[in-house]
Amino acid sequence: MDIEQTEFKQTTNWGGEIEKDGMNWYAARLFTTRQKEIVFWFQDKGLCCFVPMEYRDVVRGGTLIRHVLLPVVRNLIFLKKDRDEKEMRRIMRELPYKLSIIKKTRDREGYYEIPHRQMIEFQIMCNPEIEMRKFLSEDEAKLKDGTLVLVQHGPLKGLSGKLVRSSKKYYLLKEVPGMAVMIKVSRWCCSKFSEM
Repeated sequence: MDIEQTEFKQTTNWGGEIEKDGMNWYAARLFTTRQKEIVFWFQDKGLCCFVPMEYRDVVRGGTLIRHVLLPVVRNLIFLKKDRDEKEMRRIMRELPYKLSIIKKTRDREGYYEIPHRQMIEFQIMCNPEIEMRKFLSEDEAKLKDGTLVLVQHGPLKGLSGKLVRSSKKYYLLKEVPGMAVMIKVSRWCCSKFSEM
């Protein structure tokens, strides 16, 4: 099953004002293919979910049937931390599907919290309307060498990330636990950034 575009957009604000609630996020790794049902289950519990999406062509018999919005990965859901960790753990125990929240480290019990600004920038960069974008695994992103930058000009102004080079083009790379996204950017629009 696929998450419909209208269902997905209710948890994001493409082109809108960046949310100012300051809440951090969790990354949940799924051990089932029922991503859509899990998103709906969380939404019924009042949690805000984010699933990175992209447009893909559906082709049958060599003919393009339609252009649909589908999840980039099927084993990851991001959840806004709008309640304390104890309450989040209780909700996770009630979930009828198997998943795990990514932790700070393997030997620590606390969930890893994705900082608010990092997650908002990641969501903006995941906008399915943006072209010249690539999604990477967490391991692929760690292999990318680059400089921390802040975009000073253009449509991506205000975003921060790592400026990396791939296929003779420059990209702004933003990592979160579980995955990363790269958007084509002009290196002349960026300046070195010391804090992220």
